Amino acid sequence: MLKTFKPRLLIAGAVLACAVGLTVCAQLRPAAGPSIWGARIVASYPHDPAAFTQGLAIHAGKLYESTGQYGHSSIRRVDLATGEIEQIAPLSFSYFGEGLTILGDRIYQLTWKSQVAFVYDVTSFEIIAQKSYRGEGWGLAHDGAALIVSDGSATLRFYEPESFTVTRTLDVRDQGQPIDRLNELEFIGGEIWANVWYEDRIARISPVTGEVLAWIDLADLVPRSRRSPDAVLNGIAYDRDADRLFVTGKNWPQIFEIELTRR
Repeated sequence: MLKTFKPRLLIAGAVLACAVGLTVCAQLRPAAGPSIWGARIVASYPHDPAAFTQGLAIHAGKLYESTGQYGHSSIRRVDLATGEIEQIAPLSFSYFGEGLTILGDRIYQLTWKSQVAFVYDVTSFEIIAQKSYRGEGWGLAHDGAALIVSDGSATLRFYEPESFTVTRTLDVRDQGQPIDRLNELEFIGGEIWANVWYEDRIARISPVTGEVLAWIDLADLVPRSRRSPDAVLNGIAYDRDADRLFVTGKNWPQIFEIELTRR
């Protein structure tokens, strides 16, 4: 099975379709609208059903997760194969945890309405710094240089990690229509991938134009009849070292390793 999110395939597509100077398909606006993808389950792993998943990441073969809700928010390192929580750092009752990403040796975690981001040492979970920002915090990812933040709107913000100043914004659209409720984020193969709150699909977004390049339909993973209304799809983690893709949802009892299939 071809893993279609690999950067080399994006580059190959750009060579065929782009004018000179464009190097990735993420820089294109699809002429006939976004392509539609499904997924094949490669494997499933246990996931804490009490975890209200807000952020997900893979680092050095380990799963890192940010959980939400007042009084239950945390960051945790989890053994992917067993679901065992190896290390956990709870947040104060006054904070509602949101998105998480790992850049270098630091974990970054947003909070929902407190306008505070926590920066942790990736090994000890010691808080290194607190950063302030305006608006709500939802999803968090990075492109290797900047932190990418969603706030529930159709606009993504790019932050410089040290100063936490906004360097640019990106409006996300699908053929001219704004796509709001952008939630958990991951940067994969030159694209921004985003959960959309209360939808069972993931948007693959150009980081240059903000255009939705493709949709991934994951409605069949856990049918809505088998979960509560708030147990929505939310959580994308890409293991770059092993080229593996994982997804889950809030309070889901499983994490799924998937491969994409074209529809």
